[in-house]
Amino acid sequence: MSSVLIVDFVIFQPKAIIMSQKILIVGAGFAGVWGALGAARVLDGAGVRKSDVEITLISPKPELQIRPRLYESEPQRMAAPLRPLLDAVGVNFLEGSVEEISVHDKTVSVVSANGSTRSLAYDRLLLTSGSRLNRPPIPGLAEYAFSVDRIEDAVALDDHFRELAKRPDSPARNTVAVVGCGFTGIEVATELPKRIRELFGADAAVRVVVIGSQDDIGPDLGPNPRPYVSEAFDSLGVETVLGSGVVSVEADGVRTAAGTRIEAMTVIWAGGMRASSLTAQVSSHLDPLGRVEVTPDLRVAEAPAVFVAGDVARALSDDDGHYALMSCQHAIVMGQFGGHNVAADLIGVPTLEYRQPFYATCLDLGEWGAVYSEGWDRQIKLTHAEGKARKQMINTQWIYPPAPNRTEALAAGNPQASLG
Repeated sequence: MSSVLIVDFVIFQPKAIIMSQKILIVGAGFAGVWGALGAARVLDGAGVRKSDVEITLISPKPELQIRPRLYESEPQRMAAPLRPLLDAVGVNFLEGSVEEISVHDKTVSVVSANGSTRSLAYDRLLLTSGSRLNRPPIPGLAEYAFSVDRIEDAVALDDHFRELAKRPDSPARNTVAVVGCGFTGIEVATELPKRIRELFGADAAVRVVVIGSQDDIGPDLGPNPRPYVSEAFDSLGVETVLGSGVVSVEADGVRTAAGTRIEAMTVIWAGGMRASSLTAQVSSHLDPLGRVEVTPDLRVAEAPAVFVAGDVARALSDDDGHYALMSCQHAIVMGQFGGHNVAADLIGVPTLEYRQPFYATCLDLGEWGAVYSEGWDRQIKLTHAEGKARKQMINTQWIYPPAPNRTEALAAGNPQASLG
């Protein structure tokens, strides 16, 4: 084959292509979408025709759910269509859910919306099936608690608030218990006072209570952002009940291990994430969050034809020992690397080691503003209105897929761009 692939100013000669080889990408979250762009970019740079290597993205819907925005109002708007983008770069889309992966046979089993099942073969697989909200077997949790894990969940919560607005004013109606004092719990809690008053009336005595088993709010955020979170909570009237986890959820409240009962007609669960269960089908080396331990180029050591990116990968992000988090910030870049590597490995050119040395955190704090920090030690850079402006830029522009323009879309798949 006479065409060449140019990566970071180095020219590679791809090996001969066997007709109709298949790259499958499982999951259309941030890692999956940018993974598809990364893979398409490699094949385009090598002059590989779609008839020689097909890329197929598999997901229940042809959309990217903008999950980091689901704490906001109007969650039904938080999805970006994918078919025009995928068509622009020559990536197939298959609507369905992958239920089984056989690394021995190099096949996946896909269940469609109508319940029919089909088996697809792959030559290389990129697993980007993401994460789901961890829901432990707490009595009443499944029956009574809401969440903002998926668009469907956030819409159900929105509908619930609208129904409550029709009920008589009462303390229980006006109280929301947010269980979980991490990133999601904080963003949900600080958004709620304004959101509920818009529905219940400006004079409604809204009460938002954040419950956490840890002794500090935002335990994973470190000490630098915490004073700003406390200031925002005080400003917005958000209460905390810390140091004791929830042991039961009821239709009209929650109870903690310490015996505290909070009457609330709305309970929102924000109790942490766990990787997709598909990880156990490709590797036996999983971390406590269910993520696959991957090699530096995001490969599964015991299944060399499988690469993993996003929330399902435990990947070293820099040379200082920091591992990627379950966040769109890491998923997008890891997707670029994973997509590049799954295609590069197939056509016989070198893969790249995943590296993402820059890390930033932007925490929305409702009407108070937001706090933006940089570095793993979270050095504060922007707060209040300036922080809010940065958060809005992230939420409305930076985390959305590129326009369905082939040149722009392929450029968005470049993993080297993240390294500056």
